[in-house]
Amino acid sequence: MNKYTIANFNKDFPNDDTCLDWLKDYLYPEGIFCKYCSQVTKHHRVSNRPCYACDYCGNHVYPMAGTIFEKSTTPLKLWFYAIYLISSTRCGISAKQLQRELGVTYKTAWRMFHQIRLLLDETPNPMSGEVELDETYIGGKRQGKRGRGAEGKTPVFGIARREGKVVAVSTPDLQIATVYPIVKEHILPKSTIYTDEYSIYDGLRKQGYSHKRVHHASKVWAIGNAHTNTIEGFWSLLKRSINGVYHSVSGKHLQSYINEYSFRYNHREDNSPLFKTILERI
Repeated sequence: MNKYTIANFNKDFPNDDTCLDWLKDYLYPEGIFCKYCSQVTKHHRVSNRPCYACDYCGNHVYPMAGTIFEKSTTPLKLWFYAIYLISSTRCGISAKQLQRELGVTYKTAWRMFHQIRLLLDETPNPMSGEVELDETYIGGKRQGKRGRGAEGKTPVFGIARREGKVVAVSTPDLQIATVYPIVKEHILPKSTIYTDEYSIYDGLRKQGYSHKRVHHASKVWAIGNAHTNTIEGFWSLLKRSINGVYHSVSGKHLQSYINEYSFRYNHREDNSPLFKTILERI
């Protein structure tokens, strides 16, 4: 991945005007189509307003309409800088840290934080080849049982293609009726699936998959090529990041946090900087 530094950012986006020009050029790469002139026409920037006017009929076009910036009074440069901050940290950044960096109120930082993370919700193409399945539980530290059946924790089901992408879904439970539709949606038939000994995976062969497993309860972590190290590595990254940056998350917002780290993981090998990858999802 190409490194994109703060110097690069300040050079590319020194002020609100350059941010708006980038947004206009990205949304209208062939030029702005004027609905009144019924053709692509030349537009000029309207002073003191975040819009462009048709040179022929004067119709105004607002590039921020329909984006996360719409109706926001926060300067566009700060929005772009917030995206840069979120993308430039390995483990993410909290809304409180955004507040300190941007010099805005916590309410504004929290809204920006969650609006930007909406851009990180994506669904990879269905997987094939060698795929691993596993589940984990996320929640605050509590006395009592850990892992499966632990009270007060939210189950998360994960799919990882070896040397590929991951999909992780916060679920109400880990019953077959909940898990198998997720498997069918994201894994193509005849793929080879690796799991542990959990009984919900017993029927995978009947679903048209090749199925191999390891018995973690017997402290067997790998048998030849059969293991779940890929998805477990993602769980480790996810939990360390949540604990280190956010400390705890509510079940209501958990999926958006999962989406953030799935997005980071899935784009870890991109040639384009993560900042531009996120920005182009505007």
